[in-house]
Amino acid sequence: MRHELNTKYMKKQIAILGSTGSIGTQALQVIKEHSDKFEAYCLTANNKVSELAEQAREFNPAAVVIANKDKYEELKSLLADRPDIKIYAGKEAIDEIVEAQPIDMVLTAMVGFAGLSPTIHAVKAHKKICLANKETLVVAGELICRLANECHSPIIPVDSEHSAIFQSIIGEGDNEIEKILLTASGGPFRNFGKDRLAAVTKADALKHPTWHMGAKITIDSATMMNKGFEVIEAKWLFGVDADKIQVLIHPQSIVHSAVQFADGAVKAQLGVPDMRLPIQFAFTYPDRLHLNGERLDLFKQPLEFFEPDLDKFRCLALAFEAIRKGGNMPCIVNAANEVVNRGFLEDRCSFTDMSDIIEKTMAHVAFCTEADYDTYVATDAEARRVAEELLRTNK
Repeated sequence: MRHELNTKYMKKQIAILGSTGSIGTQALQVIKEHSDKFEAYCLTANNKVSELAEQAREFNPAAVVIANKDKYEELKSLLADRPDIKIYAGKEAIDEIVEAQPIDMVLTAMVGFAGLSPTIHAVKAHKKICLANKETLVVAGELICRLANECHSPIIPVDSEHSAIFQSIIGEGDNEIEKILLTASGGPFRNFGKDRLAAVTKADALKHPTWHMGAKITIDSATMMNKGFEVIEAKWLFGVDADKIQVLIHPQSIVHSAVQFADGAVKAQLGVPDMRLPIQFAFTYPDRLHLNGERLDLFKQPLEFFEPDLDKFRCLALAFEAIRKGGNMPCIVNAANEVVNRGFLEDRCSFTDMSDIIEKTMAHVAFCTEADYDTYVATDAEARRVAEELLRTNK
């Protein structure tokens, strides 16, 4: 029996938090392509029961977790003929499953504040973190980085931009980073005037020109709040002040980001827009494995770069303001953004209302310079309450 157990776990065991989302489904593609090296130990979803059950049947994980407890019986019914797959429900179950001994790495691909708690549990369990949930570092970057250092839990970024930065600094040792060049596609409204933004619809905003992502992150990309969050994330991941992070609009999404060093040299990572590449690199680092897919052809198109308009894209400016203020302010911004993002998708506010409500929430919620986990939880709840009230009274 012991021999069978050891054989079963010779492959790297991966827990995918948010397996039914865009990142999660592409991670499963990577696992499928390299099934001799990787195995899905656990899959989790929030509400998508049928998709989770379908994934469980294909990838045969040891366990599945549905965060919404109301969906537990439905999931049990869908997998009634698979007694080998353990079925759990609830957010606490996600916190617990990431601590399972066989797990080698945890891909945190959940959306929003919900990713914070399981990431903390995974770090404390000394797991390798493949970080795709940017809100974790936006909300509690200082806490996560301190815990990761104490627990010797490596954090490998999965966002294409942060993966590019990570790949650019490999081998550079203690060489000083003079500037991080964080690229952004500019979203669907890059060429819109400020006056046109008030009339754009969610259908317009969901038409991203280069990436295929979930609704929440697609809207964040359209407002450029996503890029603001990536600035905050980069600060914590790479120990660089926000003033040394420059955002560049790069419509082709070929240069995924770059690093400028003290001697003026710039190193960048280029490639076609394909999230499987940074996902696979996070799984395999420091090794590189073959990945089927399109290859970059630099003869096909020029590479363009533009400065972002912070007056037009107020969310990006607010994110810079939040990280400069520090404390729990990024947590406030994240909570308010989650509320207005959902409000916009539900036609409860306009595109430009989103930044207005976030800014007002920043002014109304109690600010504190020193924050621990309990502070972040309380701040998140208060900011959501304030933002919801502002959304209801918005005219």
